[in-house]
Amino acid sequence: MKYLSISDDVKLGNNVQLYNFVNLYGCEIGDNTRIGTFVEIQKGAKVGKNCKISSHSFICEGVTIEDNVFIGHNVTFINDPYPKATTIEGELQTEADWACIPTLVKKNVSIGSSATILAGITVGENALIGAGSVVTKDVPPNSIVAGNPARILRRIDQTREV
Repeated sequence: MKYLSISDDVKLGNNVQLYNFVNLYGCEIGDNTRIGTFVEIQKGAKVGKNCKISSHSFICEGVTIEDNVFIGHNVTFINDPYPKATTIEGELQTEADWACIPTLVKKNVSIGSSATILAGITVGENALIGAGSVVTKDVPPNSIVAGNPARILRRIDQTREV
């Protein structure tokens, strides 16, 4: 593999597959997870086992992804609802100048390509987020959401495949 940037503080599980141009630092990746090309996973983020993180996705500090989750291409997580480059005094912000708002993605979730998940969201088990959605509030378990802002389209019947 070429062009991997993996810091010494990354915890990789067994059989993790990493593709080219991956940037990982201070995160945890569970067993059998696949991480596509051009993915960045920041410090403090946790990805469970048997996950697939597709190319060009960004998983920031404060995001926890449980087991068996599919993340489509170009999915972006946000951890700061009011980002700023500088302080009131005009100095560049540091970590001391903002608070990381955690986000939780529960087991068996699928997130479609180019979705954006805002800070502080919980995505319930077995939920499906449509491609291009902007998730601004919690997603109930066993539901399909889509749109901007994402809205519930229907519940998922757990007795059959979707």
